[in-house]
Amino acid sequence: MSRLGGSAAERRSRVLSGIQPTGELHIGNYLGAVRNWVRLQDEYECFYPIVDYHAIASPFDPRELRKLTEDMLVSLVAAGLDPNKCHIFIQSEVPEHTELAWVLTSLAPLGQLQRMTQFKDKTAGGGESVNAGLLMYPVLQSADILLYKADRVPVGEDQSQHLVEDEGKPHRNPRPAREDSGADGDRVHRPSAQASGRPRPARGV
Repeated sequence: MSRLGGSAAERRSRVLSGIQPTGELHIGNYLGAVRNWVRLQDEYECFYPIVDYHAIASPFDPRELRKLTEDMLVSLVAAGLDPNKCHIFIQSEVPEHTELAWVLTSLAPLGQLQRMTQFKDKTAGGGESVNAGLLMYPVLQSADILLYKADRVPVGEDQSQHLVEDEGKPHRNPRPAREDSGADGDRVHRPSAQASGRPRPARGV
């Protein structure tokens, strides 16, 4: 495994994509994401976290979540992810995720987060019972990307707005997302120089 630091010239392009342990790995997960992850591990330096912190933004049972997280790890290896070729890990075991998320939370404009379509859809009519984690979900997602200096982020349709907004953190200057078509038509987001932790290019580049 290569070290996390280093310039782009010293390492392969990095892919980051996570999965929530909200249930057992099923055929939809495999066809929609994991099959592509298996292919990508031979071409890129891949980081595949089991994002249990993201999972607690919705109601959960701690004991069940712990078991589902461990089962998901086993299932991903059984599906073809090779720990010798990619980084498979549990998000909550890396404290830097929440440490960086707090820094970004302190910089993120509240109004921008409240305008997120997914947040509005999930909290419609919820009133005071709405979990604050739903509001801050995109901030944690930004921390995930920045932490590993990801160059490519395969995303689902419901996450695309989060990644557009990620372009504006931590400098509060939203920029359009760049997307490619990945294998099997997957959307592959390419974080900007800002979002990936690299110096921002000169205006107009």
